[in-house]
Amino acid sequence: MGLCASKDKKEKVIEGEVANGEPNGTATAAGGAGGDGDGKQDTMVDAAVLAKLEEGYAKLAASDSKSLLKKYLTKEVFDNLKNKVTPTFKSTLLDVIQSGLENHDSGVGIYAPDAEAYTVFADLFDPIIEDYHGGFKKTDKHPASTFGDVSTFGNVDPTNEYVISTRVRCGRSMQGYPFNPCLTEAQYKEMEGKVSSTLSGLEGELKGKFYPLTGMEKAVQQQLIDDHFLFKEGDRFLQAANACRFWPSGRGIYHNDAKTFLVWCNEEDHLRIISMQQGGDLGQIYKRLVTAVNEIEKRVPFSHDDRLGFLTFCPTNLGTTIRASVHIKVPKLASNKAKLEEVAAKYNLQVRGTRGEHTEAEGGVYDISNKRRMGLTEFEAVKEMYDGITELIKLEKSL
Repeated sequence: MGLCASKDKKEKVIEGEVANGEPNGTATAAGGAGGDGDGKQDTMVDAAVLAKLEEGYAKLAASDSKSLLKKYLTKEVFDNLKNKVTPTFKSTLLDVIQSGLENHDSGVGIYAPDAEAYTVFADLFDPIIEDYHGGFKKTDKHPASTFGDVSTFGNVDPTNEYVISTRVRCGRSMQGYPFNPCLTEAQYKEMEGKVSSTLSGLEGELKGKFYPLTGMEKAVQQQLIDDHFLFKEGDRFLQAANACRFWPSGRGIYHNDAKTFLVWCNEEDHLRIISMQQGGDLGQIYKRLVTAVNEIEKRVPFSHDDRLGFLTFCPTNLGTTIRASVHIKVPKLASNKAKLEEVAAKYNLQVRGTRGEHTEAEGGVYDISNKRRMGLTEFEAVKEMYDGITELIKLEKSL
């Protein structure tokens, strides 16, 4: 069984850690980091893992699941991948698909347990990436990181009638570490230490404080959750993907004094860097994010792949990793969901409930964001959201 392939890993001694706390293998999608370099697959997939795969696949195939996993995991692809493992962390197909096998209502249903999974299990990842990211083919290459002219964007709602708040975030993985399912508790703690010391060096508008989740007072924790600042332990989709192990070890949140800049450490991704504030001043929010990302990158090397862009745990976040979103009140469009979805599709926007994915819209308030993150630059991704929200506000006014 691979290092990442068991559900009861919490109790398992994880082998393969190198002395002095150095992580084994680096996060690069180009296969084989930390391996023996000959590119050969170790095909020793545990019999119990294979049995679980076969059983899970049969149930998924018989289900009415609308997930991208079901759509692209044909019997041929399944049979081709079920005996493969990643070179460094020995992740199996089960590690990749178990969330989607357990949750048939998933939209996507797969995660990358380590960076090498994107290469080893490319027959499954590539078509899902192409479908989700609007035609990003396996022969395509993500463009170089380009934040563009940050002064281009203004306020999408200068009169403060529609947009309640605006948020732009990106995900980053730290070079030299696998993703959640393969991390040891020691690595979680080591990463938290690096992130905490890096962020404590930020100055000016970004200056703030790091709060570890371990030992956080309940009242402080609940207040931060209610303010939409803090993350809770992962939902059932992340739990099933083994992304919540050793909780809350190594997890933490940093926010600046004004609470307009946040960093989540070891939630779904190693780092979630977030800029947010009330109202619709996207320009100010985007500029703050870009400044922060550039400052952090000077101190913490990020995991990047020439073809896929910045690497993340979930394939929906690859590439730019940028998600620019607004909480917007559009009661007229809310009663005409088809029209709302039509405009959203035109601008590649994703419409979610008030509290994010898998939630309902409360009082006609939606969380609307750019959907495409690959095959375009950071600037272009944010511009899609900017143009789409401008259009939605114009439409709401006209109804």
